[in-house]
Formats: sequence, structure tokens, C-alpha cells
Amino acid sequence: MNSLSIEQQARAAKAYILQELRKTKDGVEILKDENFFGRLDMNFITIFAIFAELYGYRHDCLDQLVDLITMCGRSWKERDPELKALDKQREQDSEWYLSNQMLGGVCYVDRYAKNLAGIKDRIPYFKELGLTYLHLMPLFKAPQPLNDGGYAVSSYRDVQEELGDIHQLKDLATELRKAGISLVLDLVFNHTSNEHQWAKKAAQGDPEHSAMYWMFPDRNVPAAFERSTREIFPDDHPGSFIQLADGRFVWSTFYHFQWDLNYSNPTVFRSMAAEMLYLANIGVDFFRMDAVAFMWKQMNTDCENLPEVHKLLRAFNALCRIAAPSVLFKSEAIVHPDYVVQYIDRYECQLSYNPLQMALTWEALATRDASMLSQAIERRHNIPRGCAWVNYVRSHDDIGWTFSDEDALELGKVGSNHRKFLNAFFVNRHPGSFARGVPFQDNPRTGDCRISGTTASLAGLESMQDHSIDRVLLAYSIAMSTGGIPLIYLGDEVGQLNDYSYLNDPAKMDDSRWVNRPWYPAARYAEREDTSTVAGQIYAGIKHLIKLRKSTEELAGGRAVGFYTGNPTILGYQRPGVHSTVLCLCNFSDNGQWIGRDRFMGMPAEAKDLVSGFMINLRDAGIQLRPHQFLWLKY
Repeated sequence: MNSLSIEQQARAAKAYILQELRKTKDGVEILKDENFFGRLDMNFITIFAIFAELYGYRHDCLDQLVDLITMCGRSWKERDPELKALDKQREQDSEWYLSNQMLGGVCYVDRYAKNLAGIKDRIPYFKELGLTYLHLMPLFKAPQPLNDGGYAVSSYRDVQEELGDIHQLKDLATELRKAGISLVLDLVFNHTSNEHQWAKKAAQGDPEHSAMYWMFPDRNVPAAFERSTREIFPDDHPGSFIQLADGRFVWSTFYHFQWDLNYSNPTVFRSMAAEMLYLANIGVDFFRMDAVAFMWKQMNTDCENLPEVHKLLRAFNALCRIAAPSVLFKSEAIVHPDYVVQYIDRYECQLSYNPLQMALTWEALATRDASMLSQAIERRHNIPRGCAWVNYVRSHDDIGWTFSDEDALELGKVGSNHRKFLNAFFVNRHPGSFARGVPFQDNPRTGDCRISGTTASLAGLESMQDHSIDRVLLAYSIAMSTGGIPLIYLGDEVGQLNDYSYLNDPAKMDDSRWVNRPWYPAARYAEREDTSTVAGQIYAGIKHLIKLRKSTEELAGGRAVGFYTGNPTILGYQRPGVHSTVLCLCNFSDNGQWIGRDRFMGMPAEAKDLVSGFMINLRDAGIQLRPHQFLWLKY
């Protein structure tokens, strides 16, 4: 056993690495940069400790670390001066992304603007809407036509030809930055497509590249793993493995054309780090870390959310702090709430999607009962300082009911039964449903199902139900006011409906998520200034919310604080500021609802409703809220 402490081992390893760097001209130049050397000194122990723990048993561990730090130094050396200036600016304002000025938008490049040039042409509209953060869905080279919406990546250095090229992507990043808009792209850490150059060489039997994936000569080891893993896409293939033409088996958690990378091999870590830093130098500001929960595999576990996943993320983060310090991570972990929060950490993922709040917003709309959402905000909304939720109403993906069964039971709801009700409600299989969603990955054997659909169609606009516009605005009011970065799926702001044309495309017809990935709704955008139209009413409502958010400092930061309303149909939460507080109240009922004056004891007699601009008396008889009305009371 090594008797040296981890600090002593790290110092020795660093001395060796510096010695190796000085042997090359590039290495000498890298070490002359005081900024790089200082950040390396600050973050090296994190990287070394994780490498030592995960790969210390290998004879080439230290050599791999030398190669990693050398690559990191070259990446910093190649970074544009403009990006280095941004690094410095954001280091001085380290919580810039917690501002109430932040507003996110997300879209597919081809569906929203045809190509990268089209996205560039839409920058004036993004500024009109108030975006400061633009997430472009996967745009890198991928298999055609099947590619899981772009999440089967064949190369991070090539853009899909029909969208443009890597030079146009860099130019777009520059133009967005000039407009005050950060670029967000996906990094799919768990897998590559089977057409990636690494996978192609592995399929040809190359030992080095085969070792980058979980490949086995027969079913013995895969069968042992599958005793404890779950099926993710049962419509595509059973279990976690598929068989190749040469008889070998490869781990494929998702679709058969997505092969899982083997992070027990340090070459995989180093190779993915190189892709990450390359994109950081293109001008990416945030990385959405896709499918991170599945990155590490271990026998006799479900191979999800293992401790090693968090260590890998911390190591990747530390590399960015050295070579691209303004770049931040956003986790995508659509898992049990107890696991979601484990990814949120300033040294791991500074941002995280808030899938529980999203799902429970829809749950409250269906049940007309805000109890579960209120419980989640009170119990599960707090996150570490310096971190923020990305709050959204819907995404490119499906809606999964990821609430805790234990939480539901406290409120008298059996989790499995409640999920079945929600699935039935949102696909219009329940009496009185306003929603027009489509089931995704309906598994009759397990009873599992998720929901696809645009916000407008799920809220009742497609079925022309009463209160549909009010439901859209209520849902977005919560995303805008609970903290962190609110995210708009572009098209929602003009009430875009489901697009069923995917059923006519053989490459998409078996994936119902394409119903909520519609094409640019030109007609609706043309109506956005006309408040006599549905598009105009929704646009005006969301623009009003954006304006209020950006002028209300209390809405900055990453947390909301629960407020008990005494009425289960009314959600309440507070956003405390330095000198004042904003109390948000949301009525999920189809009928008017009342909150008694006793709820407001200890508060001022009056508060200003920021939404309407009126002063509200809190003491006389309580507050009456109209169906689906929301108030932002500042006092």
C-alpha cells in the first residue's frame, strides 16, 4: 500500500508531468503561461485523485495523465483571445448565470431555421424575445435516417452537411456572443453512434478501439449484467446488449445504433475530454451533459447513478476550469429526485434540468391539485449555492413521471396507480381530459409509459378546451419565477400545436417524440403582435412574464421557498430578496378559489401584484383567484 498521502502523490505526479512537458517545445510554451499554470496548480489534485482512484491499477495511468494535461495545455494555447477575455470576465463575476436577466430558448436547427445560416438570421428575433441562452439540439454528424434525434453522434468535429459546417458553427457562436446570447450544445458522454470512427474500427476488430466500448465475445458477461439493469427502449431491443455481425455483443443502453463507451478505460476519458475542449474553443458556453447517469458500469448494480459517474463529471469540470474556465455544465438526469440533486454541484454540474417541477406542473394541471408540486418546491428545490435549476415546461423529449413514490404516498397517492392515471389523462384516455398527448415507449409488460406533446396541445389548445391559453401561461409563470434559468421551447411562445407529419416518415414514425419537435410555425409567428389571435395572446402573455422577470431582482438565484396556502388547488412559494419578497400564488383549479386572510398574518396589509400592476389588500377578506390565475405579490 502506498504510504504517501494523496497530496504527496499528486505533487510527485505533477512534478513528473511538468518534467515530461519540458521535453517538448509545445510543453515549454504551455508552462510559460502563468494563467494556465495557476489554474493547473489549483485543479490538478482533483484530476489526479480521480484518475488515481479509477485508473491507478493500470500500468499506463501516469502516462495517460501526462497525455491528458498536455492536450489540455494545447487546447488553452489554441483558445481565441476573445474567449480568453470572456473567461477572465466570468471568473470575476462567477455567478453571472444566476441573474434574473437569464432566459433560455431551445430548438432544432433544421426545424426552426433550416440551417445554421437561418439561425444566424433569427438572432434579431431572439433579442426581441429576450434570450440570453440558446440551446441548439444535436447538430453534429449522425447516422441517417435513424439517429435518435441527433443523440447518436458520429463526429463532434463535423456538423450535419444539410445544416452547415464547423466554421459556420464557430461564426454563429461569435455572432450570438456579440448579441449577449450564450451557445448551448449537447455532449453525449455515455455513447457514440455505431458510425463513429471509434465504433467502426471496433466493429472491424481493432483491439484498441474495441476496448473503448463494452464488447464481449459471447452472452455470458452480458447476461450477468442484464440481471440487474433495466430496459430503456424495449421497442428497439430487449436488455442492454445487442449482437454484432461477427457474433460479439456490445452494450447498447438506448437504441441499437448507440454503443456505450467504456469509461473504465482512461483512453475513453481522454478522448472525450479532447472533444469537449475542441467544442469549448469553437465558442460553446454551456454543455448539456446527456445521459450522464449511465456512464459507469458495475456488475450487480443497475449501472445508473453510480458514484464513479460523479467523479468523472468532476474531472471533466476540472479540465474546463483549467483550459476553458468560462464553460459551464448542465446535467440531464431524468431520474428519481434523490438522484437528480446529486449532480448539482459547483464542481460537477452548475446547472441541472428540473424534471420534477416540470412533471408535477402537468400533474397539478391534470388533478387541479397543487399538493405534490407544493411539496416538491418545499422539500426538493433547495440546491447548493452557486448552482441553478433550468426550469422548463416541456422539452424535445417525453414527459416521465419521475416523482418519488414515498412523497406521493404521504399525500395519499399510490405512485404506480397515479402514473397510470396521468398517462391515461394526457393521451386523452380519461374522461374529461383536455390534453392531446401521444404515448411514448408504451410497455404493456411493465406498464411503463411516457408522454409526448407540445405545451399547447397538452394544455388543451388542440382540443379547443376552455382555459387552454391560461394553462400555458400558468405553466410558464412557474418556470419564470421559481429561480435559475427559465427555458422556452421555441414555438411555445406562439402556441405551436402537435405535428403529426412524423407518422409519414418511416425514419420517425416509431418515435412519437417527433410530435413535439414540429417545424417552424411561420403563420403563428406572423400573428404574434395581433392579440386578437391565439398566437398573439400567448406571445403577449409570455413577453409580459419575461419583462417582469428581468425587472424583478428577487427572481434571480436558484431557489424558491415554499408557502402554505391552506388551499390544495393553489400553489404558493416565495422569492426573498435583499429588501423585499415576491410571493407567487397559482390557481390550478378550473374554478375561482380563495385564500383566507390568516395565511397573510405577519405580512404588510397591501402588496403589489406585479402581473396586473394592482395593489392587493391582504388583510380584509383574503384573496380570490380566478381560474388559472397567478399573482406575483411584491411586499
